[in-house]
Amino acid sequence: MTPTAGLPIREYILVALVSAAVTFLLTALVRKFAMKTGAVAVPRQRDVHVVPIPRMGGLAMYFGVVGGMALAHQLPVLRRAFEYSYDPVAVLIGGGVIVLIGALDDRFELDAWTKLAGQVMCAGILVLFGLQWVSFWVPWGGDGAALGQVLILDRNQGGLLAVLLVVVMVNAMNFVDGLDGLAGGLGFIAAAATCAFSLGLLDSSGGDVSTYPPALIAATLAGACLGFLPHNFQPARIFMGDSGSMMIGLMLAAASTSASGKINYTSFDATDVVALLSPLFVVAAVLFLPLLDLVMAVVRRTRRGESPFAADKMHLHHRLLEIGHSQRRAVLLIYLWAGLLAFGAVAVTLFDTAVVFWLTCTGLLLAALVSGVPRLKRQREGPSARR
Repeated sequence: MTPTAGLPIREYILVALVSAAVTFLLTALVRKFAMKTGAVAVPRQRDVHVVPIPRMGGLAMYFGVVGGMALAHQLPVLRRAFEYSYDPVAVLIGGGVIVLIGALDDRFELDAWTKLAGQVMCAGILVLFGLQWVSFWVPWGGDGAALGQVLILDRNQGGLLAVLLVVVMVNAMNFVDGLDGLAGGLGFIAAAATCAFSLGLLDSSGGDVSTYPPALIAATLAGACLGFLPHNFQPARIFMGDSGSMMIGLMLAAASTSASGKINYTSFDATDVVALLSPLFVVAAVLFLPLLDLVMAVVRRTRRGESPFAADKMHLHHRLLEIGHSQRRAVLLIYLWAGLLAFGAVAVTLFDTAVVFWLTCTGLLLAALVSGVPRLKRQREGPSARR
């Protein structure tokens, strides 16, 4: 796909860099604040860290997002994201509330049902500002030459779907936040992929104003995650806590909904299956690893007769550690898996489908081999060790 002249890529990069810089500079202040207020993660049996570490890093990330959006509002080309949509404002308000709830949990450890109620409330804020699903395409029910059909949702159905996605994504990011730098890196990868997908929509639509907000939401989130990672990568000096992981989940759900929930399907040819499915491909790929971890955790815990919110040490990152990977290598491997899935799905919408498919499959195969190397080594060394 040939880029459209005037596509505001530099402006979005600038906004992301400002978000990163603000987050990076404020994280040190937030760390001191967390230590003074007692928002410190004391090591527990299921934790990987062995010394107390302050949390509440989500506060710095949120102000980074605010800084990026403030700059975007001053840039004429990006101001239209605010002039024609309330999506960025919805994210600022809903994100601010969920960061506050997360900060309270970082300090006082709220119970699971209180946090769930807060998550639903924040999702409701997004819906009240109009950030919800309007339609989506399904590959069945077509008549004649039409391939599939577009389901048009009323306000109640679209709002309920948006709330469900926010709650699921918030908890998925919360569950996956178990190793230094893991949630921040996954948030950056997912946000960058969503931003790339939104820029593709912006290009193909000829500058449709409805495609500006999701790119802005994703760009500011990517910058905030990037700015926080130097403080959080192993060995971490501060954790983002629930204030950060829940904000990442909410903003990813908001960006996905803003990009895919309002897509204009009439611009696609009825026979172009990949184009019609592209929004769902991207959303599914971006959310795949956190959602897989969430589903596995819920199934595992309910089968044992425990609450789905009960903690354990059987998440994906824990399994990589058990195989024999170090903390850093486990995190980098999960980055690799997430990047291949997310950017592979985005590339399908921009480049030749067959080439992207085979390249992505090759990358996934290599990632699988690298992930299993320590186990294969132990299996080969086992017999010789016994001899």
